[in-house]
Amino acid sequence: MTETEITLTGVGKTYQSESGPVRAVTDVSFDVRAGEFLSLVGPSGSGKSTVFRIIAGLESATDGVVEVDGAPVAGPGPDRGMVFQDDALFPWRTVAGNVRYGLEEVGPPDGFTISERVDHCLDLVGLSDAADQYPKELSGGMRQRVGIARALAVDPPILLMDEPFASVDARTKATLHGELLDIWRQTEKTILFVTHDIEEAVYLSDRIVVFSDGPGTVLDVVEGPPERPRDRAGESFADTKARVLSYFED
Repeated sequence: MTETEITLTGVGKTYQSESGPVRAVTDVSFDVRAGEFLSLVGPSGSGKSTVFRIIAGLESATDGVVEVDGAPVAGPGPDRGMVFQDDALFPWRTVAGNVRYGLEEVGPPDGFTISERVDHCLDLVGLSDAADQYPKELSGGMRQRVGIARALAVDPPILLMDEPFASVDARTKATLHGELLDIWRQTEKTILFVTHDIEEAVYLSDRIVVFSDGPGTVLDVVEGPPERPRDRAGESFADTKARVLSYFED
């Protein structure tokens, strides 16, 4: 039996505003299996990023329970690495310095020095030659690679990614997809990936959680195409994409 790494049960979130309470998500329940690549898709305002932030421990749920490895989420932790659309790199640190940051806080994984771990993660994302550059010298795709390397540095079992490729062009995005899948296969991480791009979700994911309009709830959990690597022009890819897209055609 595949181990479950993240479990959401009846999760809801209500924000207080000047005009009264605003319900963002309601009764959200799904699980993420260990080693799985699972994506959340939905229209803008569906609450998928709110759910991401609750799993990350950056916000608390109003209702329900989120558990990671059987323990309730009480805040951020080194078991969950995070990558955001805004790479949030420190502009005064080099590429290597940005990757080093988390390691300075919690130390390197067993068997590594900090420098060895930085070198390993930069090699993993193909940025060994850019170690001494600063963020302002990098392309958008390279900056996102640094963000991934930084999230991987402390070796978390879970990688949480909130629309990390939304701001890059289509060609760069396709390249990053391939690189991310290579990293996933090499590291065997559990990945939770938030996106509004249905084709992206179908290309990357083992399963796809489809959110409704806000207040968001889960409409369906769709299995990804069975084959890997995936052919974007293939029949099973088109069938899966059509099934997910059917929830948004109205």
